[in-house]
Amino acid sequence: MSDNRKIKIKVEDLTLIFGKRKQDALKLLRQGESKEEILKQTKCTVGVNRASFEIKEREIFVIMGLSGSGKSTLIRCLNRLNEPTDGKVIFDNHDITRDTNKQLLETRRTEMSMVFQKFGLLPHRTIIENAAFGLEIRGEEKLAREEKAKKALETVGLRGYESQYPAELSGGMQQRVGLARALANDPDVLLMDEAFSALDPLIKSDMQDELLAIQNKLHKTIVFITHDLDEAIKIGDRIAIMKDGVVEQIGTAEEILTSPASEYVEAFVEKVDRKTIITAETLMFSKYTSAELYKDGPKGAERKMRSVGIDILPVVDKDKKFLGFVWLRDVLRLDKAKEKTLEKALNTDVASVYKYRTVEEMLPLITETRTPLAVVEEDTGKLLGLITQTSLIIEATRFEEKEMKELIEKATDL
Repeated sequence: MSDNRKIKIKVEDLTLIFGKRKQDALKLLRQGESKEEILKQTKCTVGVNRASFEIKEREIFVIMGLSGSGKSTLIRCLNRLNEPTDGKVIFDNHDITRDTNKQLLETRRTEMSMVFQKFGLLPHRTIIENAAFGLEIRGEEKLAREEKAKKALETVGLRGYESQYPAELSGGMQQRVGLARALANDPDVLLMDEAFSALDPLIKSDMQDELLAIQNKLHKTIVFITHDLDEAIKIGDRIAIMKDGVVEQIGTAEEILTSPASEYVEAFVEKVDRKTIITAETLMFSKYTSAELYKDGPKGAERKMRSVGIDILPVVDKDKKFLGFVWLRDVLRLDKAKEKTLEKALNTDVASVYKYRTVEEMLPLITETRTPLAVVEEDTGKLLGLITQTSLIIEATRFEEKEMKELIEKATDL
């Protein structure tokens, strides 16, 4: 996704306090008192503590945390199912915390749909009637709403089930109906509150894949609540981790794994299989020395290698497109033969990867080559950086002991 996407939802110092003495509790919160102290003094519970973040258009933004962290409380503030005590929720440049009930109802009906953990289907209505229910509430004509509902059911893979009833479908299929009901309204934003957590693991994985496929097609803005870190990593463009009502850290899965902002986040992610997350972009050395074919001859390449103490050099063309590597021994041979270019020494049978490739995908490559891995731009082939075998092995020390041992054994056999 491009970096110039507009901000769809902006949350500023959002706070939600439960209890009768909300303003007293809010005052204490602003003074820096802890959640426990506020509960002791006011009998009020801080559900969300001054949360601030931005959600971009067409982004899957995952909010996660353990039970009681405030994640579900927070998402319900976004459409004011929970009324915030303080702060702002700016949706498409207007603050919905100031909307009238009529304005808020219209936003919920047309722009911001919610999918709950419990499917909330009407047992006495058919699947297509359930999918069309939001449109019925909105006042649309029967033929129009059924056509939209039919299209939404097809999108979630339920074509042919229109006339059946919820009890005749599996749990995963019922959740698809709930998702179709939200999609039928054609909202800009989908709010999904632990939508898949009630499903068994296999169905849950299928629904995650389905959601990603739908997102690839429809490009909605999705706010997704989960307590499952693997789920968050799988579907989230960015992840917000919450604890005790506080947003501890926001970032991509890779940013959170490589630079946890607190001991809590570090403990939260310590068991994640890093090799499926860490990418070439993170491991690569972007400040590298290279030779340009037809510009740098053998003497120039030799000088560059000796200046930085290396015996292998990447070669690029005038547009920085990666061409291959040359070795010092071959460069010296060319110089002795009075050759003027590096062409005869250029080794083009080498590995290159795109910046988003994971460590898991790159590991087999170090058993097949003695050269560094070149990280190249997907569209142009431009050289972005280099990954050495050593850096991959260092990263491998974070893996299970067995995997690490096998990796080092293979690397040292080269």
